[in-house]
Amino acid sequence: MLRCRENLEAVRGRVAEACRKGGRDPSSVRIVGVTKYVASDRAAILLELGCLDLGESRPQSLWQKSAAMARANPSPRWHFVGHLQRNKVRRTVGVTSLIHSLDSMRLLEAIEAEAAVCGHVCEMLVEVNLSGDSNRTGVSEQDVGPLVEAAAQCSHVRVCGLMGMAGEPEGAGSPARARRQFAHLRQIRERLVASLPSAAGLNELSMGMSGDFEEAILEGATIVRIGSLLWEGIAAHD
Repeated sequence: MLRCRENLEAVRGRVAEACRKGGRDPSSVRIVGVTKYVASDRAAILLELGCLDLGESRPQSLWQKSAAMARANPSPRWHFVGHLQRNKVRRTVGVTSLIHSLDSMRLLEAIEAEAAVCGHVCEMLVEVNLSGDSNRTGVSEQDVGPLVEAAAQCSHVRVCGLMGMAGEPEGAGSPARARRQFAHLRQIRERLVASLPSAAGLNELSMGMSGDFEEAILEGATIVRIGSLLWEGIAAHD
């Protein structure tokens, strides 16, 4: 636990410093501890250290860990941060606090239907493809508005922000490149809020991972998804 504590405190320190540089309150940034490839007992350490927001990118792992940690005190708030296929929606909707990867009308329809069965409102982020690479997930910039408007017509889905990932690092210029892409996502959000009444609740910006979260914070990230930095020096794999 000691090494995990040290890693988490180091991340929190870097978040606070990035917020200081950006003139922000550190409490405005939520750290999601990504537990990909980490066993449930290891992931539970984060709860003991006060990191209650946990993220998974694989549905089966999310299901397994949420079941294994269902009685944890304090209990985790699960975030699904990977690509979600429609045939995995049923079991995913019931255990997540926030799904970061809404990327199509068909997925929206499937989640609305399953959330209605569960009887609760599913909170989601629209994933935006910032790189323009057709091999990466997320909707194009021009499709974000229609998806937000369609979600506003749903009874059991609430879109509360946007999510985006910077392109692959490319040498020494990658931090600046990542920051430009994060700035672009923030600008997309600002334009939507200014032009669409249905976008008024887009308060969250999930952007930034272990390699670029400081650049994301400087551009307004409210959620950062941290995995590898939390598990350095720890035998964390299943």
